[in-house]
Amino acid sequence: MSRPGSPQGGADSIRPRASLRTAVVWEVLREALERRAKAADSPVLDVLDTGGGTGNFAVPVARLGHRVTVVDPSPDALFALERRAAEAGVTERVSGVQGDTQGLLDVVRPGGYDMVLCHGVLEYVDDPAEGVRSVVGALRPAGSVSLLAAGRGGAVLARALAGHFAEAQHALTDPDGRWGAGDSLPRRFTAGELTGLVTDAGLRAVSVHGVRVFADLVPGVLVDTEPGALDALLRLELAAAEEPGFHSVATQLHVLGERG
Repeated sequence: MSRPGSPQGGADSIRPRASLRTAVVWEVLREALERRAKAADSPVLDVLDTGGGTGNFAVPVARLGHRVTVVDPSPDALFALERRAAEAGVTERVSGVQGDTQGLLDVVRPGGYDMVLCHGVLEYVDDPAEGVRSVVGALRPAGSVSLLAAGRGGAVLARALAGHFAEAQHALTDPDGRWGAGDSLPRRFTAGELTGLVTDAGLRAVSVHGVRVFADLVPGVLVDTEPGALDALLRLELAAAEEPGFHSVATQLHVLGERG
């Protein structure tokens, strides 16, 4: 991973466009893919993106030269994925399959992938532990899993800063990290809960990062009008992501798990 504070990692042209929201995860993924390709002595890996939707990560991964299979329950999302892959010139390296994480091994080959991305999925599945086990079941013996899920502390902080103090307290004490009946997310996680899911499924948690620690809290007008503010905020996000003290207030949490 590029060192926090270095603009080098933030300027890569193939990183997903929404840099503030994806930069941390993309840096971890790129480094993990490079390690795996070197270990496998192969420049082309098989990557599975479960719940990958329209290809926010799948298409950039394919642009690195890897083969990517996207599993998503939405036909509309898969159609958009096909169009996006065509526009990026990676149609031959991206394929879409209709399905979901709970039945993942019914629609993809078990043990057939070097890396599995599971981003924004565990919040919605009936049983997160079962979902992670399904994801791990798709891995090759030395494979990696990238988990990205909503963070409980980030919701507490956001509701409090918005003046919704009762909702913030509810999110703090609710078993699923929900702030109330109007909450659109069924579930949020702590870093400990996510790493526990990884280790219980037989993987080693090699890194934990906080995602969108500041990006969702800073008024957009400050970023848009101040020269250099966007790059400075991006560098701050990269620097804070690895600090455990910030994991508890991140909007999302990312865990990279590996076999072996």
